Amino acid sequence: MIAAVRDLTGRKEAEEGRRRSDRLAAIVDHSDDAIVGKTLDGVITSWNPAAERMFGYSAEEITGRSIDILSLEGRTGEMHARLARIRAGQPGERLEATRVRKDGSAITVSLTVSPVHDQRGAIIGASTIVRDMTGARQAFEAARSMIESSLDSLVAISPEGKITDANQATVTLTGVPREKLIGTSFSDYFTDPAKAEAIYQRVFTEGMALDYPLTLRHRDGHETLTEVLYNASVYRDTAGKVLGVFAAARDVTEQTRAQREVVERLAELEEFQRLTVGRELKMIELKKEIENLKTLGTAERDEFNGQK
Repeated sequence: MIAAVRDLTGRKEAEEGRRRSDRLAAIVDHSDDAIVGKTLDGVITSWNPAAERMFGYSAEEITGRSIDILSLEGRTGEMHARLARIRAGQPGERLEATRVRKDGSAITVSLTVSPVHDQRGAIIGASTIVRDMTGARQAFEAARSMIESSLDSLVAISPEGKITDANQATVTLTGVPREKLIGTSFSDYFTDPAKAEAIYQRVFTEGMALDYPLTLRHRDGHETLTEVLYNASVYRDTAGKVLGVFAAARDVTEQTRAQREVVERLAELEEFQRLTVGRELKMIELKKEIENLKTLGTAERDEFNGQK
């Protein structure tokens, strides 16, 4: 009998490695995000189909070219600075940036830059995952525009009671620039800080507060006061954790003044009515007294004439 034994471990490992490589290549090819490989000097080595769709360059025409081709004019050093940090062994980073397509148009993207290692663990390049944020940015800007166009004061407040964001209407009502509003206490801008704090605490315990009256102080040196009605509710992250309070204040100064004038005028009319009715009653009493006197006078005159 003759037997031959062959060690297939290496071949199996190679096949498994090839299958892993094929799976990885399939993932890269079918990713909706652009995935770009490059050397530590910034030369593009790989370019998936999503990158072709996002930037307009085919893999053939951009492979071997510098990554600077995607940067805005005057901003080419930013990616090289990140590659230098990758080369120095620092971990990957995520950032938002503006890149340029083949047709010259700009695109807002989210970049995740990570090191690429060889089999010995040495860093040989970098991989960048690029996600198109243009739609998200446009949606954000549209939402921000709506917030800024609101005539009501809108503020976001942290769990500690600090303002984290505010719109232009809030700046107008308080007389304080946005950058100085942020980080300050929400309750400090009212004539009754304790009352303002109470609405904030009520929102945390009850979830919301409706038409809560407060008086807001404008810091213009003249202590201009604005009567407002506050509506507020908590806002949460995707996991349901409360992040803070979102509050809207409507200026009701004119309505309050008009209501006060109506109340004052009504009081005046009621007083006038009371005085008028009082005078009329007195006139009636006076007329009755005059009639009585006339009757009495006539009787006495007739009696006097009869005696004569």
